[in-house]
Amino acid sequence: MEDRLQWIRLQPAAWADWEPVRGGLKAHALVGRRYPHAACFVAAARETAAAQALKAVARPWWRRLGAPPLRIGGLPDGQAQMLWANMALHLSSDPQALIGQWHRALAVDGFLMFSCLGPDSLRELRQLYRSLGWPPPAHEFTDMHDWGDMLVAAGFAEPVMDMERITLTWDSPVKLLAELAELGSNLHPDRFSSLRGRGWHSELEAALMAGLGGVDGRLALTFEIIYGHALKPAPRVRMSGESAVSLDDMRALLKSDKGPGALPPGPSRGLDSRATMPVIL
Repeated sequence: MEDRLQWIRLQPAAWADWEPVRGGLKAHALVGRRYPHAACFVAAARETAAAQALKAVARPWWRRLGAPPLRIGGLPDGQAQMLWANMALHLSSDPQALIGQWHRALAVDGFLMFSCLGPDSLRELRQLYRSLGWPPPAHEFTDMHDWGDMLVAAGFAEPVMDMERITLTWDSPVKLLAELAELGSNLHPDRFSSLRGRGWHSELEAALMAGLGGVDGRLALTFEIIYGHALKPAPRVRMSGESAVSLDDMRALLKSDKGPGALPPGPSRGLDSRATMPVIL
């Protein structure tokens, strides 16, 4: 995903990294090297993740002099020209709300880069659970075309989606289960409703060895990786008798001359960006 940034002309003055501990601190470092002069906002919802991110990405004091700002915590609205979200979207129980949050964090003409798991992920494990009569091991992952529709519904433009399938292998059930536990939670409504005991865990390990082992003895799982890119266009006001627009969007409209629907020039100084006001057309 980072390699695809070379095809994007916009050089962001500020970029945001959504949950870099979950998304990969090595990926954060790669993007930081690509944009060495850009300020960086790091979003981390949990205090433990924020502390880990701060420890990993914060610069020593002698490198902070003259360096671009680094802020860890929540994302301010409309400040980032690029938002990087690696392997986060499929973990959200309300992905449409999360996409809307990303849209608010981006500046007009900024862009979103994200990746997530697709519906073919863990197909071998799903089949194994079905054969044993167990509830699904993971929730159903969304197809890339549906992600594109959700991006447009949230206000993004020109979404570009593609995918690839990769196969990961492990030499033991213990290592496989440990890595799956780090990848996220099972949000399926029909998942196991209670804890299982040691007997079930031993049965699972035996089933993994028997059902997922290849000719070389290694356990294999398929992962479908979806990559997405979308732009945040200038806001437009629908031509109706009365419409409402946020004052942040109004400022963008006042600076824009991109055709019908843009507001006429006017003063915007002193407006409260947390409010909305009616616009009479």
